Amino acid sequence: MSETMQNDDHNEAYTLTEEQLNAYLKDGHIMVRGLASEALVNHYRPLITEEVKRLNRETRPLEERDTYGKAFLQIQNLWEFSEMVKPFVFARRFAKVAAELMGVRGVRMYHDQALFKEPGGGHTPWHQDQIYWPVDTDNTVTLWMPLVNIPMEVGSMTFVSGSHKHGYISKMEISDQSHKTLKDYIEKEQLPQICYGAMQAGDATFHAGWTLHSAPGNPTPSTREVMTIIYVADETRVLEPDTNARWKDLSKWMPGLQPGDLINSPLNPLMYREDN
Repeated sequence: MSETMQNDDHNEAYTLTEEQLNAYLKDGHIMVRGLASEALVNHYRPLITEEVKRLNRETRPLEERDTYGKAFLQIQNLWEFSEMVKPFVFARRFAKVAAELMGVRGVRMYHDQALFKEPGGGHTPWHQDQIYWPVDTDNTVTLWMPLVNIPMEVGSMTFVSGSHKHGYISKMEISDQSHKTLKDYIEKEQLPQICYGAMQAGDATFHAGWTLHSAPGNPTPSTREVMTIIYVADETRVLEPDTNARWKDLSKWMPGLQPGDLINSPLNPLMYREDN
């Protein structure tokens, strides 16, 4: 892939329609087909998978892991470890979509992570991402992009439409108990669920930090290779953590910052600003 093509694919703007913007505001999630070109995915997929193999420390067979461990191999902040992967994570094209969905002028990195669901891997329980994040805003969004084509039975995640408007539903971390509690909540409130089904490599979903979501297990013989990037609105401040999970995230993803500080640590670089 030539440097010119790479830069074009990273930086060429994706134009969101009014329908997409309104759907995200209403539902707390959208599908963006073809956000990354085939050439871009083909270039970065082997680099990302190589880093996942290099950095992975999980050696136990699936049957010896808990529910969270069975759900996926999780490798975080690849951009810190690989200058080769960093341009993909920092793609202006992706970050601009995140900013426009949230209606903010700029976005910063919270963290990235590769989520590789192995053959036979378990389901991902119902949860809200933002229970882990001590950030004083509702303007957070996660890009979730498969690096390989994924069939209907592996599919996109399932989202609960409108659940982002319910805010902080439960402090429970991802577990069997969170799955049961939130499943009961969804059924009691009669909240609508959406799964976008099969996805092509380079398609992406975006979901808000408070949007309830889950993912099925992987009954196929192939690994579900997904890359995610979490964005937080620029000029957001650190929230006083109210759980151990949030204290851990503060230390890990915003090193050196204290409650009330602007989120601008070296691990939270500016990814996009409307005027840059």
